[in-house]
Amino acid sequence: MRMPAILAPVLIRDATPDDWPAIWPFLREIVAAGETYTLPRDITEDDARATWMLRPPGATFVAVDDDGTVLGSAKAGPNQRGPGSHVGTGSFMVDPAASRRGVGRALGEHVVAWSAAQGFRGIQFNAVVETNTRALALWHSLGFATVGVVPGAFAHPVHGDVGLTVMFRPLGGEPAAR
Repeated sequence: MRMPAILAPVLIRDATPDDWPAIWPFLREIVAAGETYTLPRDITEDDARATWMLRPPGATFVAVDDDGTVLGSAKAGPNQRGPGSHVGTGSFMVDPAASRRGVGRALGEHVVAWSAAQGFRGIQFNAVVETNTRALALWHSLGFATVGVVPGAFAHPVHGDVGLTVMFRPLGGEPAAR
């Protein structure tokens, strides 16, 4: 069994506008691949920045190493507005060069803790591509349950139409049964 490289401690902090030039290259690469995100593969930098760099009540975070190099990013906030705003959501991107080094897990744990501190009663992921097995395994290991799969809802460039997995994790100690 191949063991992942162990990363030195990762610092998760609030993203600033100065972080965008480090986020954009890997965000563009991941979105252009068309395998994991429901964003347009040819998204412009301005549209990507507006989509990713949230303002309150949302927040955007970066994972950095000891040298301050941005290894990944996450955004979190309310999943819906109004009567649905008590449930949060999150999105995550790890620079492919930092893959399998614990960056995604560190960002996931941070978003869970941040969401609980903000008073969200749960976190819902609306669209985890079912072929993204590493992400699904990570979210399950962090207490998320699969609520359902919307069949054929994602046009994967290699696998054709595949499902989008809806996941949920309650906050506040309730189990994510189902």
